Amino acid sequence: MKTLKIFSVFILALTFINCANNEKSVADILRDETTTQNQNMYVIEREIPGAGSLTSEELKAISQSSCNVLEKMGSEIKWLHSYVTSDKIYCVYTAPNEEMVLEHAKLGGFPANSVAKVATIIDPSTAGDK
Repeated sequence: MKTLKIFSVFILALTFINCANNEKSVADILRDETTTQNQNMYVIEREIPGAGSLTSEELKAISQSSCNVLEKMGSEIKWLHSYVTSDKIYCVYTAPNEEMVLEHAKLGGFPANSVAKVATIIDPSTAGDK
C-alpha cells in the first residue's frame, strides 16, 4: 500500500515536471516500464453500486484485500491505481496476460465486468509542441 502511495505521488510529480519543463512524460514512463518488463497494461471496470459513496475506511479495506491477493500471486501482476466513480471503479494493472487479471478478481472476490488491454498511452505530450 505504501509503495502504491509513493508511486502515485511520483506520477503526479512527473506530470508537473512534464508540464513545466517538457521532461519525459508520464505516458513515456509507463510505456517504458511495461515494455521493458514484458508486461501488458489493463484497465478493469468493476461495477460496484455506490462506489463513490464508500468511506475512506471501506476503500482502505478493499485496497488491503487487493494487496493481499496480489502478494500471494507474486510479482508478475501489479496494481498501479484506480479511479472511483459513482457506481464503478476503474483499475489499472500490469500483468503478463488477461487471465492473471481475472484470477486476481476471482481470488479477491472482486467483480471484473470488463478487462481491456491498453494498446497505447497518450497524454498532453502526445500533442507535441504547440
